[in-house]
Amino acid sequence: MNLSDEISQILGQYATRPTDTSADFDEVAKGVSPDVVRDGLAHSLRSEQTPSFGNMVGSLFGASNGQQRAGLLGQLIQAAGPAVLAQLSSGGLGKLLRGAVGPAAPQVDPAQAESLSPKDAEAIATAAQKNDPGILDRVADFYSRHPDVVKSLGGAALAIALGHMATKMNAPPR
Repeated sequence: MNLSDEISQILGQYATRPTDTSADFDEVAKGVSPDVVRDGLAHSLRSEQTPSFGNMVGSLFGASNGQQRAGLLGQLIQAAGPAVLAQLSSGGLGKLLRGAVGPAAPQVDPAQAESLSPKDAEAIATAAQKNDPGILDRVADFYSRHPDVVKSLGGAALAIALGHMATKMNAPPR
C-alpha cells in the first residue's frame, strides 16, 4: 500500500465514523498539502459542532510556542482593528494592545506573546472575528503549517477537519 492509498484509507473512515483522531490527523497532515489541512481546519473553525472560534483560538494559543503565539497575535491584532483594540486595551491586555492602537499594528515578539493567557487570545480572537470574519481563514492557513498544535483542539474538531479533508480529497478535480 503506498502513502496515497494509506491516506485515502484513513480519510475514508471519516466519511462514516471517526477513529483515533489525533494519530490519524497527524498521519494525514504529513501526507497532504497544507492547503488540504487549511481547508479542513477552516471548516472545523466554522462548524457549529465545535466550540466558538475564540475558544478554539485560545486552545491553539495555549498549545503554541512563543514564536507561534506571536504570529497568531499579529494576525488577530491586525484583524481586530484600532477601534476594537481600544475597547480591549484595559486590564491584562492593556500593555500589549496600547501599542497596537494606531495606523499600523506592531510586531508582537515571542516574550510579549508569552505574557498573555489563552483567555486573552480568546478575547482578541472573538473581537477580531466580529470585525473581520476572514480571520478564520487566516488562522486556518497559519496553523496548517503547525499541525502538531492543531491536535490540541481535541477529537471532535479533528474529526470534523478530517471529514472535510476526506470530502475534498475524494472530490473530482474541477
